Amino acid sequence: QAIVWDEYLTGPFGLIAQYSLLKEHEVEKMFTLKPGRLPQADVKNVIFFVRPRLELMDIITDNVLREDRGRAPQRDFHILFVPRRSLLCEQWLKEQGVLGSFIHREQYSLDLIPFDGDLLSMEAESAFKECYLESDQTSLYHAAKGLMTLQALYGTIPQIFGKGECARHVANMMIRMKREFPGSQNSIFPVFDTLLLLDRNVDLLTPLATQLTYEGLIDEIYGIQNTYVKLPPEKFAPKKQGDGGKDLPTEPKKLQLNSAEELYAEIRDKNFNAVGSVLSKKAKIISAAFEERHHAKTVGEIKQFVSQLPHMQAARSSLANHTSIAELIKDITTSEDFFDNLTVEQEFMSGIDTDKVNNYIEDCIAQKHPLIKILRLVCLQSVCNSGLKQKVLDHYKKEILQTYGYEHILTLNNLEKAGLLKSQTSGRNNYPTIRKTLRLWMDDVNEQNPNDISYVYSGYAPLSVRLAQLLARPGWRSIEEVLKMLPGPHFEERQQLPTGLQKKRQHGENRVTLVFFLGGVTYAEIAALRFLSQMEDGGTEYVIATTKLINGTTWVKSLMEKLEPAPF
Repeated sequence: QAIVWDEYLTGPFGLIAQYSLLKEHEVEKMFTLKPGRLPQADVKNVIFFVRPRLELMDIITDNVLREDRGRAPQRDFHILFVPRRSLLCEQWLKEQGVLGSFIHREQYSLDLIPFDGDLLSMEAESAFKECYLESDQTSLYHAAKGLMTLQALYGTIPQIFGKGECARHVANMMIRMKREFPGSQNSIFPVFDTLLLLDRNVDLLTPLATQLTYEGLIDEIYGIQNTYVKLPPEKFAPKKQGDGGKDLPTEPKKLQLNSAEELYAEIRDKNFNAVGSVLSKKAKIISAAFEERHHAKTVGEIKQFVSQLPHMQAARSSLANHTSIAELIKDITTSEDFFDNLTVEQEFMSGIDTDKVNNYIEDCIAQKHPLIKILRLVCLQSVCNSGLKQKVLDHYKKEILQTYGYEHILTLNNLEKAGLLKSQTSGRNNYPTIRKTLRLWMDDVNEQNPNDISYVYSGYAPLSVRLAQLLARPGWRSIEEVLKMLPGPHFEERQQLPTGLQKKRQHGENRVTLVFFLGGVTYAEIAALRFLSQMEDGGTEYVIATTKLINGTTWVKSLMEKLEPAPF
């Protein structure tokens, strides 16, 4: 059989089924879905793996109609929708006259994909836009389904807390699904004590700011996709004597980043300013280990050295890679532009001059810096001021439209609808109260040996993670007033456990909380939650789930309208 992939799905599927595994199951060939004739392949079955999207149905129709019916062995077609079958798509295929060509029409429910030991994502790239702009709650249904699957495997989660409209919807769906399938009451001892559902729009600020952890910066600058990152190759070229660097590689260097790599697990969640010292320490340890070979005298000692060699060589190449990445990032973080941008962000987050037009933003527009950078800053200012004064907002809009083109009026409209960019209606700015009560801005940050989650943004503590931290201790009752200022309801539900499954907590045993971000989560927030898990007196371990891993750029991009100019 051959598989034809919707290109977007190849990344997530690569995390659960490598090509070698598919090969064992008689997959001869794999193709990317594109218009035209399907490539030649000596196979009987062709399986399409696709998301239920109409534009993809057009391509499939094209593939099927161009199939050469005169060929001796006829090929059979099958279609698998991920994560759900869609009536609309099937109707479309029917109207095009190709629905009958598919022998099997199935769905493959891929809800939560493991990205790391403590991280699950649905990789639904338009979940935020669908929920907040299009009032389409399909992704919330998938989230609830995913959580039901998780409970079937790891036991019923006794406590559910949530904040936000979408969180309320997901909790309601979970409760309904449980009622509708009384057989789903399982007798598995619960792994999770608490589920915390958080809407992305409860904390619109965090993704807009520049992440300052090692992993966060890699994502901000190069973009991490399904744990892989593509980097400029020149830093990774092996240095040979005397060749004058004539054949530098041109292909980008592709690396996988996850905690399976010892060094990466250690530095990924550190503030970037603390990474250099770890790398230089590691370099000393590794070179000392390689020096050992001169002291190996007996056969036993030599044998022991040789047995450690593969591990040492892996550590050495890992160190070389991360030193190169750190150099690439440092070139950017030490630039004047990065510093100016960060300064403005930090002024906004600490509440300085959020209510007037910012000179730096005006200069950036005048110099036509990338539009996404401008939008991130203007939205950040708006969120930190509970909306901008109408005069300020109109000024920014006019400048942006005159510089970048009037087609962006739709994008600005989307940002307003999502609550990222708005005019201050109530005349009151709640952000300072929220900032002080939740201690969102810390002046004295220790980046090397942090004692608070604010190290991930060098001063700003992500609001979403602060809510998780306060829920664990002392509980949300202490911050009722602030919770009311944030959008959406907050609630608590309890799920009955069958007798005999209630947890008796041993002394010193940690509680396990699953935090589910509806609408996306950033690597900096993940780092902050991991920091809380590792705290000596924390008492809570966190597992993170989300609809999508995002950063400010990908998030704002998902809300932008692509307008093609009319062909003249």
